This record gives sequence, C-alpha cells and structure tokens, in this order.
Amino acid sequence: MKNVVIVEDSAIMREISVRILKDLGVETREAADAAAAVEMCREKKPDAVLLDWDLPQFGALDFLRGVGAFEPELRPVIVLIATENDHQQFTLARAAGAAHHILKPFDAPALQTKLAEIGVVAGPVSTPARAAS
Repeated sequence: MKNVVIVEDSAIMREISVRILKDLGVETREAADAAAAVEMCREKKPDAVLLDWDLPQFGALDFLRGVGAFEPELRPVIVLIATENDHQQFTLARAAGAAHHILKPFDAPALQTKLAEIGVVAGPVSTPARAAS
C-alpha cells in the first residue's frame, strides 16, 4: 500500500486530504508542521508528501531543505499545495525539490489525477465517448 504524509497546519484541510486518500486506498500520516514531517520522512520514507506552502514557523522551504539533505533514494515525491497560482512560488519550490503542485481548494478527482501523475494511485477511469448515431 502506498503512503503519503500530509503536511498542513489546517486540521480541516488535513481531514479532507485524509478522507480523499483513504478512499483512494492510500495510507496516510499527518503533520501539522514541517519539522515533524521531516522526522516522519526520516523514520519511514513515504511515497509522496502533500506540502502546504503556507506553514507557520518551520515552513515549506525549511521542509524541502530538510528532506533535500536525505540520500536521493530516500527523498519522497513532493506535491506543493498552494492557495495562489503564483509562478514565482512554484519556481522557488521546484528549485528546492517540489516538482509538482496543486491548488486549494482541491477535490477528490483533482487529487487523484495529481497522485496518478506521480505514480501513487491509479488514474481515473475514463469512459470512451459514444459515437453519434
């Protein structure tokens, strides 16, 4: 079973993410701050991390630096979660190790699509278009 760490200071956003991930068959662990998340990743390498950009104190860039110090094979795939479509923010995060991003608020199909893109879950089943009669 694939596992994902959710790094989010909002309890409601963590709850929503956990619910979606469990419905997709993904094991989850939660961290309200980046320092705790770095330790979780050190203890057991998750397949991916959903990382909120706007974390208090020890922030997203601190987390990225922390896991960036891991051996390459121990680094999880990181999906930045942002509230704004800020190209500069995404460029900065990508340079620090977050190759993917998703915008809040997201729904189950959007999260499933992103996780399928990085190989954590199967992609959504698409139904073929019906031919016109």
